[in-house]
Amino acid sequence: MASSPFFHLTKPFTRTTLRNIRKALESDHGHHPTRKAAGNAAVLIPFCNVGGSPGILFEVRGKTLRSHSGEVSFPGGRVDPTDPNHLAAALRETHEELSILPQHVEVLGSLGPPEINLRGDMVVHPFVGFIHSDISQSLSLAEDEPLPSTQLPTATEISQPEVDTVFHLPLKALTSPLRLRSSMFRGHRPYWAIGVSDLVPGDSENHVIGKSSVSTEDDSEVGPGKYGALEIWGLSGWYLSLLMRKLRLY
Repeated sequence: MASSPFFHLTKPFTRTTLRNIRKALESDHGHHPTRKAAGNAAVLIPFCNVGGSPGILFEVRGKTLRSHSGEVSFPGGRVDPTDPNHLAAALRETHEELSILPQHVEVLGSLGPPEINLRGDMVVHPFVGFIHSDISQSLSLAEDEPLPSTQLPTATEISQPEVDTVFHLPLKALTSPLRLRSSMFRGHRPYWAIGVSDLVPGDSENHVIGKSSVSTEDDSEVGPGKYGALEIWGLSGWYLSLLMRKLRLY
């Protein structure tokens, strides 16, 4: 199993963990090539403890959406003219989609460089945060005490039909070789696509988890994944791989 100097893969996140992640992301604030598109979007990569297990919260997009239906993604969306900045847009969209209040999100930093989406009409800005179930309680804990676990948003709390379901990807599963498929982002940048069919409620029909495989072809970024499996891939997979490399898990 992979290990990271910033946190333990199976022990709950602590305030020390969050401080270490923030420091790792601070080194990513150098100059990035400017990406230009007609609009901007922002997403939140939300770390959280669920059932005492550290991981990341993901959503499966509604199956009736016109674009990227049924795909795994981070919460987020288009930056509106009324949003003060890109981060505010990511927090607003997270609240609208998953009913997670902005004040329950501790922002840890951003990730770069931002990429243009598949349609070519928006630059997508990724931010990293931690979801607290009770931030006042969290602030009262000692540095190495486990932060309280949060409950996954229920069916009545998510924005249907925009969001089909929500699931938690434990860090231990995120680094399992059996889930990883080596692929290429936009034709020339290697990254790991991650199989998650068995973690998503109601997706047992696409439960295909086998040995890690290698694909040198360009991911089309359209559809839930390759080979009949639900995967974190495309732009979401690319950003996730960037973050894991930053935290020395990949």
